[in-house]
Amino acid sequence: MRISSFEPWAIVDLMHSDISGIPSRQVGNTIADGRTINWKPAVDVVEETDRFVIHADLPGVDPKDIEINMEKGVLSLSGERHKTEPVENAGVARIERASGRFDRKFNLPETADADAITARSGNGILEIGIPKLAEVQPRRITVEAA
Repeated sequence: MRISSFEPWAIVDLMHSDISGIPSRQVGNTIADGRTINWKPAVDVVEETDRFVIHADLPGVDPKDIEINMEKGVLSLSGERHKTEPVENAGVARIERASGRFDRKFNLPETADADAITARSGNGILEIGIPKLAEVQPRRITVEAA
């Protein structure tokens, strides 16, 4: 399974987000006008003997707000963590928890069984199980005389 993808403009995107946050007085993930920005959940990808497992940190994300799709060998994980509204008459000193849309994509190897993928969420961690297909054994075909 290819864990990382080639993103030639990633460093430019990082610099752009750092620079663009300065004039807008970005606090955590909330920009001065109250909008939220996109974020990427941290993931672990592990290959076991019979399956691949993806663990994604999604604390505070309701399982009904998570979408998992599989198309043309690419597993897509997306969803949204809703912004927590501050309590009335409470002063907000700092907001650091990310909210908004998230999206991650994973290229799966040909050995992945796309029809048997499972997902479960508990304690803020999403576990996606991707079983491997049974290994196809080569067999000899005998040629009969006519």
